[in-house]
Amino acid sequence: MNRRFFTVLAVTTMAALGATQALAGQAGFRLPPLLVESAAFPDGGVVPAKYSFAGGNTQPDFKITNAPEGTVAYAIIFHDIDVALQGGTDDVLHWTAWNIPATAPVTQIVEGKLPDGSVVGKNITGQNSYMGPGAPPGPRYHHYVWEVYALNAKLDLPSTATKAELLEAMKGKVVAKAAYVGRFKGEAPPAR
Repeated sequence: MNRRFFTVLAVTTMAALGATQALAGQAGFRLPPLLVESAAFPDGGVVPAKYSFAGGNTQPDFKITNAPEGTVAYAIIFHDIDVALQGGTDDVLHWTAWNIPATAPVTQIVEGKLPDGSVVGKNITGQNSYMGPGAPPGPRYHHYVWEVYALNAKLDLPSTATKAELLEAMKGKVVAKAAYVGRFKGEAPPAR
């Protein structure tokens, strides 16, 4: 092979790489900076007992900011990612909620209550309610994730919808996503 061939090949490759990078910058690699905060505990921190299944089962507050223009509603999926059920890939679903109204520039979800118009789906126990963390005592914390989706439309789903149905209904409507993580492990019973 001659030097000219390699020069043409290098120039062509560089041009293709430049075009690919330019398209990537235009085609969705810009991530909206959706921000989720809570006064209940810091992101990545230990979840206080008040918000756990055995300690009060209170839904924590959330403040959502920096949603993209056109955000109409939010959906939340809350689950324990440290559990694999029945040899499969499903984890423990603690709470789903959708059609949470977006109020610009800040959406405030108060402790223990969702805004009017919100829909609460079924958790792993089949109840339409928040179910707080319930990891057993032991040497490690379980990681609980509140996935928050900003949507450009409300969802036409009944409260009986499954997590899979919620995910399917959100396809094509998600304009941003953020996660908030809490760690939790149960307290060991007092020694006798």
